[in-house]
Amino acid sequence: MGLELLSSPLQQPGVAPPDGVLIRTHDLWKTYEMGDTQVHALSGVSFEVQRGDYLAIMGPSGSGKSTLMNLIGCLDTPTRGEYWLNGRLVSELSDDELAYIRNKEIGFVFQTFNLLGRSTALHNVELPLIYNGTPAEERLQRAREALQRVELGSRMHHRPNELSGGQRQRVAIARALVNNPSLLLADEPTGNLDSATGLEIMALFDRLHQAGNTIVLVTHEHDVAVRAHRIIHIRDGKIDRDERTR
Repeated sequence: MGLELLSSPLQQPGVAPPDGVLIRTHDLWKTYEMGDTQVHALSGVSFEVQRGDYLAIMGPSGSGKSTLMNLIGCLDTPTRGEYWLNGRLVSELSDDELAYIRNKEIGFVFQTFNLLGRSTALHNVELPLIYNGTPAEERLQRAREALQRVELGSRMHHRPNELSGGQRQRVAIARALVNNPSLLLADEPTGNLDSATGLEIMALFDRLHQAGNTIVLVTHEHDVAVRAHRIIHIRDGKIDRDERTR
């Protein structure tokens, strides 16, 4: 498998990216005040993600990859720089507007699953639709369909403690998909799984990408990252390498 190094995209500050670009970051900085010292978690990060791309963001602990994931996921705002998501300059939005964007545009998959222990798989998956006011009948139908997509239709009435780790992660992926988001954002999605189950989950991501989903995967594991079609390596808050894997 050959690697093709990518050059930084030509970007114009303040100008919305073309329609084919789902994500654009331009000169993104995140700085924390630690007493009298400034710590730069991110230092001028710029890149683009096309619709339908499958990107892994990789880096060692402390590299800035988690900070970048929080910015991409609209869980935090940059100190300076621009972040465009689906044609909107989200780096300029208020907290309430960011919450709306998170619910509408982004499906999250976390290492720890983040499921409600006393609720069935079906109820866990329909939660984002409850928050955005989707009527009950449509909500249940879409939740069922999402569970079918991750091959868990027969387990929809089981609670998390009645499911294996891999099945719990499938429920979490179904929940991420139920809103038909523009972006599927996964943070170490195999981190709590054994190797065989992790391979099953990564095969599921492969199928979701083939079905047209845009996926950004954050990981420190090389074996996970190489499943993506492109890898951005973060080191010391900057892009060290940006390479196309296929």
